[in-house]
Amino acid sequence: MKLQGSCHCGAVSFTVDSHGPQPYQRCYCSICRKAGGSGGFAINLLADNRTMEITGRENVAEYRALKNGEPSRHRRYFCRSCGSHMWAWNESWPDLVHPLASVIDTPLPRPERFVDIMLDSAAPWVALHEGDQIERFPEYPGESIEAWHKRHGVWSE
Repeated sequence: MKLQGSCHCGAVSFTVDSHGPQPYQRCYCSICRKAGGSGGFAINLLADNRTMEITGRENVAEYRALKNGEPSRHRRYFCRSCGSHMWAWNESWPDLVHPLASVIDTPLPRPERFVDIMLDSAAPWVALHEGDQIERFPEYPGESIEAWHKRHGVWSE
């Protein structure tokens, strides 16, 4: 599926191909919720970094959190003008990119199931969503985003 995304002010836009566009995984880690998760979480999608095309790249800023005093391998990208958190990339998996569902302009499939991750880092004021179709994890689950999509029959070739 071709995804199109943009920041709030329009200074940055991008396209990227995704086999896993289901916006199902809510990350409650302190970095995601503070960088762009207004509900106390962020929803990152899975896409093919090799297909990413960016317009307005000069307006993109990078943020790397410090972990134990060292820059994280996980990089977050924002619009310099409006501050929209647009995507994340990790040097450990260079072929993957994780655009945030909140900046995708393409209609995304509505998920029937959710996975809440990094709950040990959730802000105390956050009320978790209710429902039977929610898996919860204190940290990262063992299952990859790709494996989850394939298990639920929502992986697109």
